[in-house]
Amino acid sequence: NPTEVQMSQLVLPCHTNHRGELSTGQLLKWIDTAACLSAERHAGCPCVTASMDDIYFEHTISVGQVVNIKAKVNRAFNSSMEVGIQVSYEDLCSGKHCSICKAYATFVAQDPSGGKQRLQPLAPQTEEEKIEHSIAAERRRMRLAHKDTLKDLLIRSSRETELETRDGSAAVPAEKTRVESVELVLPPHANHQGNTFGGQIMAWMENVATIAASRLCHAHPTLQAIEMFHFRGPSQVGDRLVLKAIVNNSFKNSMEVGVCAEAYGQEMSTSPRHINSAFMTFVVLDQEGRPRSLPMVAP
Repeated sequence: NPTEVQMSQLVLPCHTNHRGELSTGQLLKWIDTAACLSAERHAGCPCVTASMDDIYFEHTISVGQVVNIKAKVNRAFNSSMEVGIQVSYEDLCSGKHCSICKAYATFVAQDPSGGKQRLQPLAPQTEEEKIEHSIAAERRRMRLAHKDTLKDLLIRSSRETELETRDGSAAVPAEKTRVESVELVLPPHANHQGNTFGGQIMAWMENVATIAASRLCHAHPTLQAIEMFHFRGPSQVGDRLVLKAIVNNSFKNSMEVGVCAEAYGQEMSTSPRHINSAFMTFVVLDQEGRPRSLPMVAP
């Protein structure tokens, strides 16, 4: 497949968290880079990240292991294309290979003026490619309906929440988990057109979400899943990205953190541009790797 890109990265201490495990933000940056290279191979022009579907992380990756990422275009539509990504890790000492996650990203091709560029159709060759090509149209329909589904949930949801403590302890006010951070977009954070890398924005969002989760559990949480990232607009070098996160709810062994990114120009007095929103699920693991119970959240 001419669009296939393979990337291998050795996990070094600078890529890891306090447990010596690969930071999810760093992994998202690598995933986005590999997927973008695959998209640009097919488009023959610069591409930008439009969305990243739900991701479920099956395992963590330790320092010294190798991350193998394979990305290829599944289907091209008018100006957008779906890229399928497979992530696995390799232990160089034992030779063990293990799947980490699968992801599907949507990229939009841009012409020299910054507008959308029409794409050539992609002809699948293998049986696997034909299946992915066929299912890609249904996944695209689901992405387009995703925003309306969330709006419908907000309209229908009950405003009253019954709080039941699990262990007799008081619920933690959600406000105590709120995090706000500002990042200045510099040239290393952007592509050759000056647009911020989607993977960099996702990494910043994961960082503030992790801090919000930590404020609830007073421990170091593990990111288990990410609901779809949907980029609502671009940001450029010189923008100030304001990242906000808060724990929306906690369950017995997991919690959901809502996070959003807004962009301001050099004049912070102007209205912000909504760049992205996502929901992330965290767990807290004990020494045996089992999920711990979590306190309740009072909205």
